[in-house]
Amino acid sequence: MSRTDATSPFAHKIRPRHCDRLAVVYVRQSTPQQVVGNRESTDLQYQLRRRAVALGWADDRVVVIDDDQGISGTSVENRPGFQRLLAEVSLGHVGVVFGREMSRLSRSCKDWYQLLELCGLFQVLLADADGVYDPTDPNDRMLLGLRGMMSEAEVHVLKTRMHQGKLNKARRGELFTCVPVGYVRPPEGGIAMDPDEQVRSVVSLVFAKFAELGSLTKAHAYFAANDIQLGSRVYKGPGKGRLQWRRPRRSALYEMLRHPIYAGAYAYGRSPFDPARRVAGKPKSGRWNAPPEQWVCLLRDAVPAYISWEQYEANRRRLAENDRGPGSKKVTGRAPTLLNGIVRCGRCGRPMGARNARASANPRYACDWEAREYGGPQCQSLVASYPDRLIETLVLKAVEPASLELSLRAAERVEQDRERLHTLWRQRLERAEYEADRARRQYDAVDPENRLVARELERQWERKLAERRRLMEDHDRFQAEQPRRLSASDRERITALAADLPGLWHSPTTTGGDRRAIVRLLIERVELTRNGESERIDVAIHWRGGAVTRHEIRQGLRTYRSLGGLAQLRERILELRGDGRTADAIAEALNREGYQAARGDRFTGNGVRQFLARFGRKGVPAGVRDASDLPGPGEWWLPALAAELGVKPIVVHRWRWSGWLHTRQLRGENGRWIVWADAAEVGRLRRLRAFEIECRGRRTPPSELTSRPSRPGEPGRTTSSQSGGE
Repeated sequence: MSRTDATSPFAHKIRPRHCDRLAVVYVRQSTPQQVVGNRESTDLQYQLRRRAVALGWADDRVVVIDDDQGISGTSVENRPGFQRLLAEVSLGHVGVVFGREMSRLSRSCKDWYQLLELCGLFQVLLADADGVYDPTDPNDRMLLGLRGMMSEAEVHVLKTRMHQGKLNKARRGELFTCVPVGYVRPPEGGIAMDPDEQVRSVVSLVFAKFAELGSLTKAHAYFAANDIQLGSRVYKGPGKGRLQWRRPRRSALYEMLRHPIYAGAYAYGRSPFDPARRVAGKPKSGRWNAPPEQWVCLLRDAVPAYISWEQYEANRRRLAENDRGPGSKKVTGRAPTLLNGIVRCGRCGRPMGARNARASANPRYACDWEAREYGGPQCQSLVASYPDRLIETLVLKAVEPASLELSLRAAERVEQDRERLHTLWRQRLERAEYEADRARRQYDAVDPENRLVARELERQWERKLAERRRLMEDHDRFQAEQPRRLSASDRERITALAADLPGLWHSPTTTGGDRRAIVRLLIERVELTRNGESERIDVAIHWRGGAVTRHEIRQGLRTYRSLGGLAQLRERILELRGDGRTADAIAEALNREGYQAARGDRFTGNGVRQFLARFGRKGVPAGVRDASDLPGPGEWWLPALAAELGVKPIVVHRWRWSGWLHTRQLRGENGRWIVWADAAEVGRLRRLRAFEIECRGRRTPPSELTSRPSRPGEPGRTTSSQSGGE
């Protein structure tokens, strides 16, 4: 085994225990460009193997770790070579670690001191081109610590210098990495529109369809339905600059609508890096979309534009309005509410949100910001269907005079849309024709004797011809389905739809998003003010153009106690009841006089009876005219007797129908029943019920349990029915 030369200046540091272990040579370059271009630095690092042998290590005991070539040394993450080195040191397999410079091992003090601690703990030496260092020696440890600090400071100086130069170039509008879809980097520098006409047409169509449909989802669905593809250029690699056609992703369209370059503006710093947002294991994480005021620079009219700056700002506003994002309470296009985003509270002025719009058939508009944010009281809440019906009526009435103009505009818009699609089809056919002709020319130019090449070119030509034929067939089908000009029947159908606006509004094919889009075109905002907890709601509609109209509507309530005219309604019902009218007759009179039930609908006989049961005269049940209609000695209201016996009222009614009880009914239709039952009678009824439960209908009750006893006479009492059963 080789041993250290005694004349070496480092002989006192290199001990036999070090030579018995491995000598590790760590090789690293920061970037792939340095690996390819700085060959001398790489060779010098590999030559450290000979230095290890010269210092006393056997050649087969020297290990080279070069797994981190092209990886920055600012962090231990994503550096498998350095992690392998730490593992070998921790296992006690290493005697010395060689690096051309200490900066090759690490550019981070945290990682450097971790390596020093492990080397000191396991008595591992560190060596570079200048000397050998023992981490257990205080002097060497101090020197190694200073070298680590200088290495980290050096990388910060280099990064700062490069970053400032980068920012200076960006402020001049000359810093480009890769340009977005629709732009290219010409040889003379700068940025220009893509020379391909079809690429430019598709990019322009993205902005036109978003402005027309008002929704990224709808624009993306339009592209997917018509098989429209985006043309992008390869920005790196062997095929750099080559045009590729791909299906548009929704995120790609979203980025195009948000990017200011399409409005002719150069921007830098739109996605800065935030270390707090970085996710472990994801090197590209940590970026976030900064607002425009935090961008490094924004230079207007610096590049060719597809749209105006005003249209770009309008697109951003529309995206912000449509964006639901995490935790948002906005509702999708299937929601039944009309005023999402434009309804405000008339009490405090805050926006009101649509609640239960998807999970319930009865959505509400609620001003609950104080309750959600601070746990305070809710400002107000009301049923959404009532103001929505008012808005629906007013909107249809407002657009009714413009039905003819709407039909003409719709026909014109359909023809414009079809003209765009026909233009895209023409460009696709031109491209397919060019590709087929180019393949033919390549086949004609080859030497016929070179059959190996000729066969391949012939196959390529056949593929291009087949693709052109398929496109032509698809184009023929498209022309048959969507001709360039509308037929007379199509125009008549559009005119009929425009004339029947209510039918078009309520059509199953009209989505909630379509209805809300129409409302927003006419109305700027709607303010709702509920009068206390009553059914009355004041509606202030601010129309686009400055006009304001005010209306009052009524909503349904869960209970009569919140009804505004409860006292007046109660007196009228009692007055009609006092005239001897039945519940159905009272309901007809109330509906004729314009009264509304609590839930906002018409009165019914059953509703009147329920109202009388809850809001009859104080101390006197509904239907009772005088004291003679109240239970006397030994008498019970039928429900009260059922509760005393612990049975349901239907059981007592069954006994009444069987003639086993003394009963009487109050005057009027569906009058209440009174049952006579003194203490002995209550005992008989308890025994009767116990027998029924025990026998379960298998035996007939004995006569002593079903025979009603004689009732003491009560002179002066009148009844509306004979005692006994019906």
